[in-house]
Parts: sequence; structure tokens; C-alpha cells
Amino acid sequence: MSKLYLIPTPIGNLDDMTYRAVKILQEVDLILAEDTRKTGFLLKHYSITTALSSHHKFNEHKTVEYITGQIAKGKIVALVSDAGTPGISDPGFLLVRTCLENDIDVECLPGATALIPALINSGLPCDRFCFEGFLPQKKGRQKKIEAFKNEDRTIIFYESPYRVLKTLTQLAEVLGNDRKACASREISKIYEENVRGSLEELIEHFTGKEPKGEFVIVVEGKYHKPLTQSAEQK
Repeated sequence: MSKLYLIPTPIGNLDDMTYRAVKILQEVDLILAEDTRKTGFLLKHYSITTALSSHHKFNEHKTVEYITGQIAKGKIVALVSDAGTPGISDPGFLLVRTCLENDIDVECLPGATALIPALINSGLPCDRFCFEGFLPQKKGRQKKIEAFKNEDRTIIFYESPYRVLKTLTQLAEVLGNDRKACASREISKIYEENVRGSLEELIEHFTGKEPKGEFVIVVEGKYHKPLTQSAEQK
């Protein structure tokens, strides 16, 4: 039966790959990868020899119809990103939508994504949160940050190490130096680090220590109050 699988891959530690993900990648007809070199390393680690093809943000609009057509003819295809779950700040949405529009079965496996470990590790409220992906680099960036003023949920977004200090500074200017936050980097890797404190404290930390690795920044919402439960409610 033709089908598109979305397969999460480890965000750092290769041991986080699930048994089911490995099994499916061994059985499908084709694997679509954001970066075939990175995915090739993963496949070699698990002795997966399935054919590999490139599918990334620069070519997805050109190839989506062809890929959908191949699946419609009976091919079973898996989509992976460089790390984490496809479609979460990575290519995937366009292909999924096109497949669904053509009545092609789509299944996303549960698995790795950086935002949930960062949220839990932050120590900030995680009962209600919003995920913003990457902030705009230029146009619309300040407007997006200004919108966080009235956000009462915990806010999560991804950031490049080259913009971490700039982003923390901009957040502090809009939300206040004392707003609590956590910057997580290299999640699941040997040098994983979670820096917690006020925005002012995080700025001080990364002013003295150069940010390295991919970051997830978690910021306290404006109105959120800690959950309290009585013994009877628990």
C-alpha cells in the first residue's frame, strides 16, 4: 500500500532512534532526506541500505508533485530531517499537504524533537505553552518580539548560536530584565547545557561564554501563576 511516513531522527544522541523507526526505514522504497550526507551517516550506523534522495526547503516546491506521483503509483516513502521530527521548523508540511490532497495515507511516528526536552528542563510552567519556531531574522522580528508582551503561556523558540545574545538582549528590552528564561543547547549530546535564570543573568552568562551549538530558548509567560493542587486534587 502506498504511503508517506514521517520519521523522527535523533537530535543528538544516535541511541535515541526508535526500533520502529529503524524497521520502517529498512522497509520503505525510498528515504527523502534534508541533507543526504547527514542522513547517510545515520543510515550507515543502523546498517540501513534503502535508496536516499534529497528533499529540502530549496527544492521541495519543484519535487513535491513528482514525489507524490511516485507514492500514488505504489511507492512507500519515508521523510526525515537532519534532526528531530520533519515539519517542525524543517521541510515536511508541503509534502504532507500535497499527499493528503491526493488521498495518500500519511503517518508520522512519535519521536525526537528539541522543544519538549528544553521545556521540561527549563523548570518553567509546561501545562500551557506556545512554540514559535525560529524568529524572523530581519523583517517582522521586532514585531514578533513585541507580541510576546501579552503572551501568558510559556514561550519556546529555536535560535542560532550566532543570534542568541542578540535575541536575549531584545527580549530583555521588551519583556524586562527579570523575566525568567532558560537557554538549552546540544540537547542529548555530551556537552548538553541548560542555563536558567533571568534574561539579565542569561545575557551575562553568554556575554562571558561564547554560545555554541543549536539553541532552544524558553521564556516565562507574563501572567502565568504556578499551579497549586490540594492533596485531594492530586
